Amino acid sequence: MEPASQVSYFAALELPEQLSIDRKDLEARFYRLSRTLHPDRFARAAPEEQQRALDASALLNDAYRVLRDPVARAEYLLSLRGLVPADSKYVPPELLEEVFELNMALEEVKMGDREAIPQLRQSHKSFQQMLAETDHGLESDFSAWDSTQNPELLDRLRARLNHRKYISNLLRETEKALESHVSD
Repeated sequence: MEPASQVSYFAALELPEQLSIDRKDLEARFYRLSRTLHPDRFARAAPEEQQRALDASALLNDAYRVLRDPVARAEYLLSLRGLVPADSKYVPPELLEEVFELNMALEEVKMGDREAIPQLRQSHKSFQQMLAETDHGLESDFSAWDSTQNPELLDRLRARLNHRKYISNLLRETEKALESHVSD
């Protein structure tokens, strides 16, 4: 058996390196392998074998945690290909106006201007829609990658994941501001 640090999460769960994964199949594989590799089964084994079981079990848990989340799975696949996320401070050009308006509304709310709250609600709704559209695009990218494994698709996937992360951050900011004014 390869050292745990050299085994990909996909290999640990006996899956091909694909982005679209059947969650029920993933869960079944995880539980089956967990029963086989559980450290309790090696309680009477030599210390080296006990340690291998602990390492294998930890790898399996990490693999399951990452691969069950589509975004984490895509980021992991990109990392396997040597692609790191882009600068998170980069503002996608198509969001510049929205970000400016959001920052203005957030500042107004912080200063006590309750009239900016409807604008925050509208921004929140808009960001939710953008996130849904981005997630739909990710599904398309996942299918395209799975069918072709074309390396050029990875740059598009990376850009979409960065876009998604930025929108998620904006959504969190609006939610936080709105939560502080729930009674409004």
